[in-house]
Amino acid sequence: MYGVLGANRSSHSALKICYHPRMKILNRKVCIAPMMAYTDRHFRYLLRLISKNTVLYTEMITAQAIIHGDQSYLLDFDTKEHPVAIQLGGSDPVLLAQASKIAEKWGYDEINLNVGCPSERVQNGCFGAALMKESDLVATCLKAMRESVSIPVTIKTRLGVDDCDSDTFLHDFIGKIVDSGCDVLIMHARKAWLKGLSPKENREIPPLQYERVHRLKQLFPRCEIIINGGIETHDVVSEQLQHVDGVMVGRVVCSNPYWLSSVDQQFYGQNTEIKSREQIITEYMPYILREYARGVPMRHMTRHLIGLFQGEPGARAWRRVLSEASGDDGQLVRAVETQVLKLETFG
Repeated sequence: MYGVLGANRSSHSALKICYHPRMKILNRKVCIAPMMAYTDRHFRYLLRLISKNTVLYTEMITAQAIIHGDQSYLLDFDTKEHPVAIQLGGSDPVLLAQASKIAEKWGYDEINLNVGCPSERVQNGCFGAALMKESDLVATCLKAMRESVSIPVTIKTRLGVDDCDSDTFLHDFIGKIVDSGCDVLIMHARKAWLKGLSPKENREIPPLQYERVHRLKQLFPRCEIIINGGIETHDVVSEQLQHVDGVMVGRVVCSNPYWLSSVDQQFYGQNTEIKSREQIITEYMPYILREYARGVPMRHMTRHLIGLFQGEPGARAWRRVLSEASGDDGQLVRAVETQVLKLETFG
């Protein structure tokens, strides 16, 4: 067993900034959506152990936070996470360009602009889905970002916002984005309501309109179109890939990280063995212990393991053990040692 209870814990030190070839071509056939409170660096590390090819995205980080905040805290990631993209929020072309330069130096493979989040906090900052009504500004932001870096700059947006959701509006908006030089579009196949719906309701109530995203691919064939929204099975991924270039999934992976276990083989043609859950946990443990010794609370990492056995015998007991111990690091360490490393119940 790993002896971590007596580990000499120190404050978390910044990871060394990593540099890598800039012209790497990303295969966005399957991507993990940027999700607040979910896609932190610990979750991304876990997902990378499950799939080597899936493109991972950070939570949205505002340009101002990167420029004026704790960059190590906001931007650090493990080099094993590649390919990994950072999602930026903002509406000031100068600040977005400056933040993009910083993110490129930090080693990210792609910079994505958020033009789809409908939360009230984001609206108050004049970015996210509200920017769909300011297509010229969005195009200016993307152009400034592209001219400041040599890695890909992409956009994540929706089909419309409030009453601005006609095909004419959407095609004009996308046309200006493409004219700015941005040719990778991640399309959430719903519109957004800025008032009256919560972010959660905006992910569920506006109807999915996959066919409108498919038409965008036909209208802009030279663009790389990634579809997002309500995709939960591998069969649906396969179906969507008949119409678009890639698929972005979100909540299904949060509730069941093992959903990714066969993605490399099924969608990337990898001739590799699918890892067992036990193998994944065994490989995740050294990372957990390293970060715990640096001062990261154990629960920040083990919370991402809670859904790993979803649908399997003993899954409820697994969730209960981790959840009950989450308030005390020492107890959680012991629970991880006994329940994860021995794997007597689930092996």
